[in-house]
Amino acid sequence: MGTSQRPLQKVKGLNFFKLLGSGQGRGFSLKPNWYRYGLMATWASPGAAEDFFGTHPLLEEYRRHTFEQYHLTLQPLQAHGLWSGQNPFTTQTLPAPADAPIAVLTRASIRLTKAIDFWKHVPQASASLDHANGLLASIGLGEAPFLRQATFSLWKDEASMKEYAYRMAAHREVIKNTRTRGWYSEELFARFTPLHSKGTWNGVDPLQGLV
Repeated sequence: MGTSQRPLQKVKGLNFFKLLGSGQGRGFSLKPNWYRYGLMATWASPGAAEDFFGTHPLLEEYRRHTFEQYHLTLQPLQAHGLWSGQNPFTTQTLPAPADAPIAVLTRASIRLTKAIDFWKHVPQASASLDHANGLLASIGLGEAPFLRQATFSLWKDEASMKEYAYRMAAHREVIKNTRTRGWYSEELFARFTPLHSKGTWNGVDPLQGLV
């Protein structure tokens, strides 16, 4: 993954990308997972994405080095905030399809002076994901250890996601602390409709039969 920056910068139709490491557990984590990595990308067109995933030699190199891959095609519904100074997803706000799966991405750049305070408070909220109704899969991701963190999650439907986000006490506390304690220098929250899935995540496709 560390050698992929330059080849990706030359891919036609690739508008924005991030190479991400992962942590152990379902959310933010100080413990790295050396087996799992992510590529998040936005594209000028569906055809550009299909060409890349179907023919680019970088993908073949990834396949040779991995025992499991999972690919998701997502349609942005809304995105608020910035990632590396821009909103790479959408400036629109679209309604989530009724009774359909929804994907959520949250990411933040943590202020160096706030990092210790942040990591004191976050583990409880991450652990609460283990008891979230309607959660299909989730993972903690990061561009850089400790300071540039993200979570990606898949939910059975919007109602399940909102129940966790706004009713789970540990998560509500993190939302409040984000504002009052000034943890982040930059943050972004985005929701997506999954359009297509391929491969497996922990041995299964969590969206099988749902998209």
